[in-house]
Amino acid sequence: MTLDNPLIPLVRHALRTRYEDLPPEVVAKAKIFLLDTIGVGVAGSAGALVDNLIAVAKGWGTGDEATVWVTGERLPAPAAAIANAYQIHCLEYDCVHERAVLHPMATILAALSAYCERRSAQGRPVTGRELIPALAVGVDAATMLGMAATGPIRFFRPAICGAFGCAAAIAQMEGFDEETAVNAFGILYGQVSGTLQPHLEGVPLLGLQIGFNARASITACDLAKAGFIGPKDILTGRYGFFPLYEDGQAGDLESTWAGLGRDWQIANLAHKPYPSGRLTHGTVHGLRELESRFGIDLGDIEHLTAYVPPLVHRLVGRPDMPDPAPNYAKLCIPFVAGSWVAKRRCDVPDFLGDELRNPAVHDFAARVTVLEDGNPDQNAMSPQRFIARMKNGQTHEVTLPWIYGHPEVPLTEAENEAKFRRCWAYARGPLDPAGADKVAAFVDRIEEQADVAALVPLLVRPG
Repeated sequence: MTLDNPLIPLVRHALRTRYEDLPPEVVAKAKIFLLDTIGVGVAGSAGALVDNLIAVAKGWGTGDEATVWVTGERLPAPAAAIANAYQIHCLEYDCVHERAVLHPMATILAALSAYCERRSAQGRPVTGRELIPALAVGVDAATMLGMAATGPIRFFRPAICGAFGCAAAIAQMEGFDEETAVNAFGILYGQVSGTLQPHLEGVPLLGLQIGFNARASITACDLAKAGFIGPKDILTGRYGFFPLYEDGQAGDLESTWAGLGRDWQIANLAHKPYPSGRLTHGTVHGLRELESRFGIDLGDIEHLTAYVPPLVHRLVGRPDMPDPAPNYAKLCIPFVAGSWVAKRRCDVPDFLGDELRNPAVHDFAARVTVLEDGNPDQNAMSPQRFIARMKNGQTHEVTLPWIYGHPEVPLTEAENEAKFRRCWAYARGPLDPAGADKVAAFVDRIEEQADVAALVPLLVRPG
């Protein structure tokens, strides 16, 4: 193992970080996004094909290590990680790191929830003061890999880079030595997967890929603990991550790594105010700004033109369809815009059943054109510009440097709480409404918790 291996600084950062190293504002952000991800995963229990996934997972072996959120099935930890990761991501409601173009918490929290339950059963509970730094270094590992990439996204970074975040988090919690941690990353690299094709087609495999990689991170760390050896130069080697997955466009890793231990990326996560692709949110924000700045009736817009960065155009600038699948609709700017104008909302029920065929939604969707703005940054999500041509001939324009939910335009504390409680109410079951208060109180006092696995029973419906 040589010191010029670019993986080493990332591993050392993970292994050396302790709760005391984290600034108070980073701890506060970790709590916010922990609660947000829990809420989204609870709501995802009512997502498409969840029952089917759990039924299949039961056939992957017997075990009583970890719990499926809400429904409460007990499964081996890797199988539970798949189920919970899918629930977290299937509604397209989980937080995102915009610069890295990925959702780190979905993969990381699903893996850590299962891993912490298994450790608790072994008599080795994970405390809250251990969980928080594990989340922080996990998000750093996942997002800094994404930030280092300069080329256009080619594979599904949320799953692949999220897996490396899981490995960093587990290695930190387990107190791995450097060699074991590097082996865990190497073994994981042999399993990571994720393609953008299900994103393009709008099929549920997208969320499953988050689960596949959460499972892979647990098995990789288990194998490394057992003495298995993995490849070392997995980032920039001839067949490493950047040459293969990022088309050789690694960027400046040295400059990216310089932020380790200083620029905590969990503080740079963006909330998703709506359960749709993050890249669609700019259009809703633009419509809201047009309405508030110019006092217009959105229904009087004859045509809306959205000028967006290449990443946004490529992934969600797709045309509207008369009867789209839920995943397709969530990733379609015209449909999301039509939903907002028709109902002044964009929430979980708006991507289900008859709402997918709502004539008012499709009427406005037909008035939307999405054009690429020529931004040279292939990973940029903003700025975005919107021009509304009104039926009376007037034209109005807004430019958004940041999109609602970004740290520069954050949700308020009240909006975050409202989102969590809406998600809690969407759980399949349903869950006891009073349980939302218990979960929020548990997370708020996470540093005092002697066993974070005690949180999971609060996420399971009675009986």
